[in-house]
Formats: sequence, C-alpha cells, structure tokens
Amino acid sequence: MNAAFKKRLILTVPYVLAGLLCTKLSEAVRLAPGSTFPEKVLHISDGLYAAFQSWLPSLHPVDLLVGLIAGGLFALAVSIKHKNAKKYRHNVEHGSARWGTAKDIAPFKDPDPANNIILTQTEQLTMNNRPKDPATARNKNVVVIGSSGSGKSRFVLKPNLLQCTSKKYPCSFVVTDPKGDIVHDVGNVLLKNGYQIRVFNTINFKKSIHLLYTSCFLL
Repeated sequence: MNAAFKKRLILTVPYVLAGLLCTKLSEAVRLAPGSTFPEKVLHISDGLYAAFQSWLPSLHPVDLLVGLIAGGLFALAVSIKHKNAKKYRHNVEHGSARWGTAKDIAPFKDPDPANNIILTQTEQLTMNNRPKDPATARNKNVVVIGSSGSGKSRFVLKPNLLQCTSKKYPCSFVVTDPKGDIVHDVGNVLLKNGYQIRVFNTINFKKSIHLLYTSCFLL
C-alpha cells in the first residue's frame, strides 16, 4: 500500500462512518411503529432503541441507499467548503477597484507630518514601526519606477531629504547621485540640520571620502 493511497483511504474514513451512522438512523425510522411519517417521528425513540440494539450497520437496501447518499452529500459539502476556504469577494472581482481617498490613508499616517515618509502631496506613511493600531503597521520600503526626467528625484527623493526626518524617528540616508547635483541641491540643508555628509566618488577618488561608517552617504 503506497503512501498516497493510504492517505486517501484515511481521508475517506469520516465519510464512511457518517454513511454507516445514517444507515442506522434510516433503520430507526423504518422500525419505528406507525404507518405514516408523523407517526414514525412520534415513536422514533422506539425505533432508535430497536436499531441500536446492534452497532452493526443495516444491510437493508433502503438503509444502504440512505447511508450512501448521506456520505456522498457530506463529502460534497466538505469539498465545496475547502474550495472556498480563501477569502474571495464573489461577484465583485471585476470592477471593484477604486482610487483611495484621504480617509483610506489616514490610519497609516502620523499626526505630525515630519514623522511620515512623503509619498505624494496628500499621502504619507508613518515611520513608526509600532503604531497604536498594529493592523496599520506597514513595511517602510518604497519602490519608485520611472523613466529619466519623470520626476523621481524632484518629487520623491528631494522632498524626503529636505524634510530631514523628525527627532522622534531619526534616520540616515544613502543616495546614489550619478550626476552629482543632489548633493549640491540639498547638502546645505542637511548640514544645517546636523547631518554629516560623506561623498563616495568612484570616478575621482581624490574627491572621495574614505570613511564608510558615517551616518550619511551621497554616492
């Protein structure tokens, strides 16, 4: 007996037991005194007593048919439940998307603007790793994809650098600056706010700092 067959056999045991139990219930109804269904229901206790005198399943054709149908329905119900175990939004999968509003982003923002990562003019994300509501905790990694001249530096990088973060959530910055203009545009602001700037120049090492453990690099 291979493992797959053994596993399948074990999984069918509950359905078989349910079917056998239903054969006994069918037998109880069949043996209950009375010629009509209401009369049999009224004396069902007598039928149950007679049926469960023996725990062996009933081999009567009607009882076996009832047990077979009951076991099959039980297996079908479990299968449907298993297939729908994931959280599907039935009948709303298509056309349910919408643009978020200020109300949607509000739980993810810090009341103090300086404590947020700037995403857009109206959307920010708190830098607090442990907000009051754990359900609003989010990863702080942000990926911005765009072609040259699309505004990645102007509208995302520079606003966050110029914000200089808050004293509550201090952090360092590592910036790639191939053109060398970002350090000239925001360097003085960072210096005035207590940052130390270190430039690691891979083209002209004479203009490169060699201390790689400082708080801020502009590459």
